[in-house]
Amino acid sequence: MDTTQRTDQQRSADRRRRELLEAADRVVLRDGPQASMNAIAAEAGITKPILYRHFGDKGGLYAALAKRHTDALLDSLRAALDAPADRRERVESTLDTYLTAIEARPQVYRFLMHPAEGGQAGDQGFDVGKHSAPLLRRMGEELATVIEERLDLGPDSQQLARVWGHGIVGMMHAAGDWWLGERPCSRAELVRSLADLLWGRLAAAGDRMGGPGF
Repeated sequence: MDTTQRTDQQRSADRRRRELLEAADRVVLRDGPQASMNAIAAEAGITKPILYRHFGDKGGLYAALAKRHTDALLDSLRAALDAPADRRERVESTLDTYLTAIEARPQVYRFLMHPAEGGQAGDQGFDVGKHSAPLLRRMGEELATVIEERLDLGPDSQQLARVWGHGIVGMMHAAGDWWLGERPCSRAELVRSLADLLWGRLAAAGDRMGGPGF
């Protein structure tokens, strides 16, 4: 098989995988954590064994959907952090971007962070912690990188940036999860309250010399 043929086959496989993920997205938007492999296969117009051939099992499909949505969310968060505004506005905008994303697609959020709620008999043994924790860790590391690039945190800056990155992501996730379930206040009120909690140390930190600024 020559290189051109291999490239064409890879493109075809990538295109088919995207189509299957788009079908999975439609089912998740409709069914949330109750989205099943049977329903996704039906939406895609294929049999479940073919779906397994592409993703292995629900864990593999979940990981692919999680990467798809986490990539999009991280792009939005980076855009908020790069916006031409003062630091406090960027902090609030970043928090609001995360909360807006989970509010706009709550079924997707619940599928990614609470997949065990579905209770599908065929999905027994699906470990929510095994699959959802890496999403939060990835976001924490990404935010840590942004913090280290932009803020002068003094000695041990890399370690402190990771503490802050994971701490902020954990706060956003826990507060957002509670807020999405109970809606005790408006999104704007939650954003302001979380920004107030973060602001003291963030306001005091200087920009890193030669960095993009924060």
